[in-house]
Amino acid sequence: QVQLVESGGGLVQAGGSLNLSCVASGSIFRIYNMAWYRQIPGLERELVAIFTSGNTTYYVDSVKGRFTISRDFTKNTINLQMNSLKSEDTAVYYCRSFIGTPVGSKDYWGQGTQVTVSS
Repeated sequence: QVQLVESGGGLVQAGGSLNLSCVASGSIFRIYNMAWYRQIPGLERELVAIFTSGNTTYYVDSVKGRFTISRDFTKNTINLQMNSLKSEDTAVYYCRSFIGTPVGSKDYWGQGTQVTVSS
């Protein structure tokens, strides 16, 4: 069994910062990539940033220069440092990872953490 657990969400004023963390635990053989998505009620879930298995990063245009994704390979953790937050960043943020286990590989999702930016 594999679990992804996010933390670090909360309420912050516009212009402020938050740091989200996601920890993968369980019967993990290999973590291929780790990513952050977000979802605003009524809209589709969108990719925010990804740390690929090739150690490259990608950001959606709306967060470039403000968000930074980082990965701690020893702790099976990714972080999303969010600076200069805007009201439009308000959403539930989800961690997603493609993980290999002794019985196979598949995508896993966390339960989500709420980020609310007040203007």
